[in-house]
Amino acid sequence: MDFSSKLLENAVDAMSQLPGIGKRTALRLVLHLLKQPEAKTELLAQRLLEMRSNINFCSNCHNISDQTLCEICANPNRDRSIICVVEDIRDVMAIENTSQYRGHYHVLGGKISPMEGIGPGDLTIASLVQKVKEGDVKELIFALSSTMEGDTTNFYIFKQIEGASITTTTIARGISVGDELEYADEVTLGRSILHRIPFETSLKNN
Repeated sequence: MDFSSKLLENAVDAMSQLPGIGKRTALRLVLHLLKQPEAKTELLAQRLLEMRSNINFCSNCHNISDQTLCEICANPNRDRSIICVVEDIRDVMAIENTSQYRGHYHVLGGKISPMEGIGPGDLTIASLVQKVKEGDVKELIFALSSTMEGDTTNFYIFKQIEGASITTTTIARGISVGDELEYADEVTLGRSILHRIPFETSLKNN
């Protein structure tokens, strides 16, 4: 792709680093920004810088937050004894949109994937195990995607907390095998949360 401006080329190269954005789409976005009033582009850049510089991760569940504690963990009406284990912030948003869950979350920050060099130490598994050992958690809901990596992560955590007086469940398989939670429709995901099954049962079915 030939550019008449090095500045334009640099902007397109930077924009194309975003997930799902190819060079052509990046060019279209950059040219759109060029047509906008300069103040709009400056505001976009300012908002992105503010987010990158000031955003926090909840000290309790590792969700993205503006404060030390996210709004969910700080809400006294949420049930602290139930923790839904998810991969990332997108899964929290997906489950919250169902309005069917009133417990807390624990965001792992990914899934165990040896092929990608991601091991248990790269995730927030240790702090989750510590929560369970403290004795305040009554139920752990595994809500990772039904992929090999998701199942491996679920099983690893299950073995780490084995022997603890806690109920372990997994979301019902209304979610197709191999699907990511963020792409599930709200009704299906909501029913999967409500009709969760014991984790041991899911192991027998695999």
